[in-house]
Amino acid sequence: MSNLLYKEWHLAVHSVVYLFLLIGALLLVPAYPYGMIFFFGCLGLYFTSQFARENSDAFYTATLPIKKRHVVKSKCLLFVSIEIAQLIICIPFSIIRLWTLPDGNPVGIEANVAYFGFGLIVYAIFNFLYLTVLFQSAYQVGKAFVIAIIPATAVIALMEYSVHLPSFTWLDSLQTGDLIRQLPILGIGILIYIFGNILTYRVASKRFEHVDL
Repeated sequence: MSNLLYKEWHLAVHSVVYLFLLIGALLLVPAYPYGMIFFFGCLGLYFTSQFARENSDAFYTATLPIKKRHVVKSKCLLFVSIEIAQLIICIPFSIIRLWTLPDGNPVGIEANVAYFGFGLIVYAIFNFLYLTVLFQSAYQVGKAFVIAIIPATAVIALMEYSVHLPSFTWLDSLQTGDLIRQLPILGIGILIYIFGNILTYRVASKRFEHVDL
């Protein structure tokens, strides 16, 4: 599987993904809806899938001496590795923001613990809907993207809107007590991301078994 993941990163990843990995620098913009970083992350995955489709990546991978479910697993691992890399790159920018712009984000959620928890939930939803639809044929990347990005964007919008409600202002806080209060959201996000991607792999691989390339 490590060889397949190596192949994915070197042959299937669109060059725009490397730009979107660095888009965490937007956390340094004083007033910006930081949820858009997750949207751009999803968009990069779409460009990668489109690039792979145009180069018959699914057909090529399926001709290798591997099982069809390994084709799905390698793509799931690629998505996960890109998303986790983006979140990790966001962390130093969120720390720098705390030092240089401590007054908060007037537009939406701050780059805090809850923010990363919501990001994991957004990616879990996107991965499940996108990959399970994609591997019904391995070619309908546009259809899969539309189906996946709408609920993912809805969660992003809900995240940004909720911090403006009086009862949820603690979601926008960088105070130590509120950051501790946000830890359950991060924990829930981690669990949803882990089990969501396991479910994604199982459903997508089962569907791909019936695809005639």
